[in-house]
Parts: sequence; structure tokens; C-alpha cells
Amino acid sequence: MSEHLVLFDLDNTLLAGDSDFEWAQFLIEQRVLDREVYEARNQHFYDDYRAGTLDIHAFLDFQLKPLSRHPRAQLAAWHREFMERKIRPLIRDKARALVERHRGDLRVVITATNSFVTAPIAREFGIAELIATEPEQRDGAFTGAVRGIPCFREGKVARLDAWLGERGSSLAAYAESWFYSDSHNDLPLLERVSRPVAVDPDDELRARAESSGWPIISLE
Repeated sequence: MSEHLVLFDLDNTLLAGDSDFEWAQFLIEQRVLDREVYEARNQHFYDDYRAGTLDIHAFLDFQLKPLSRHPRAQLAAWHREFMERKIRPLIRDKARALVERHRGDLRVVITATNSFVTAPIAREFGIAELIATEPEQRDGAFTGAVRGIPCFREGKVARLDAWLGERGSSLAAYAESWFYSDSHNDLPLLERVSRPVAVDPDDELRARAESSGWPIISLE
């Protein structure tokens, strides 16, 4: 087992943007979602997230329902275009270099964004392990609901503990545990690891990092 566990937040950390937000915008541009109905709600949820007031269950209802309305083959085709048009332009060289610097460690993307959207993005970074919010499936099709605990705020800690437990391990088993994040929403997990790192942080996380002596880095 690697002695080091390295956790990466995805949106506005490894990515220079938010894959959740961009996926909804992509579906609007594809005319899959009605612009008038969805664009303002998408922005509203994003603003709530940044403010720390997001109702995760209301957001997941908004985010996951469109997955249930289309065949998996169609969703996969849209996602390939989404990766090309929306995601690859958000991947910075410094983010790739940071991931590469931890080669040999156990590297995990841990994100509130659902696994349908994020699994191909984690693979793009060469990271094999993903802990994400899980869309419920039935007979291979998405139901529009969430399965289990959303991977958000305290839920990230619970999901990480469960994931490590399934591997017969725990956070304490690692000599060092790193977590890179931009958001104060991730403070519950940042407080648990031995090496928290603020990445282009929001104001609340920057203040906490400065007061706690946590490193602050930029991937811009």
C-alpha cells in the first residue's frame, strides 16, 4: 500500500471551472434542456454552492433528472462532445503537473459532482480512483435519483471513510494524507487530512488556510 493518500477536488481545483455547471450549460446549448427554464436555475444553484447555502438534494434533483430521460448511448455521445468542447479547455498544465507530482501515491478524485459527469474527467487526468455522488440506476438506466450519501460537505468525509473501509483501510493508516481543494464547502474533509492544501481558494477558505498555516497554491 502507498504510504500517501492524495485526494483532489475537481471543480475549480483541477479544473479551471465547474463540470456540474458546464454540463447543464452544454445540455442547454444542445437544446436538450430549455434555456429559459434551466439557465437561471443552473446559475442560481452555482451561486448557492459558492455561498455555502446549496440545498444538495434540490440541486441533485435538478442535475440528475435529465440523465433519466435519455438512453445511455445518447448520454455517452453527448459526454464525448462535452469533454472535447467544455472540459479539455479547462484542464491546465499546472493541474496535470500537480497530479503527476503525486505519481506513486494513491490518487483519488473526490467530488460532489456525479460520477457520470466526472469519471471520464478523472481518467483524463490519469487518476483511476473516483469518489463522487452516485446517480441511481435501474436495469442500466438512470432513474433521476441519487444513490446513497451525496459526496458533499460532511458527506465527503463519510464517503471517503466508507471507501477506505471497503479497502480494509482508514485515513489513519496513511503516513500522510493530502487534500487539494478550492472551496470552504470542503472544510470538513480538509480538517481531517494531515496535509490540507488550498488551491486558488474562495475567500472563506483562504482566511481559514491563512489562520491555520495551510499552504495556498495557484494552478492558474
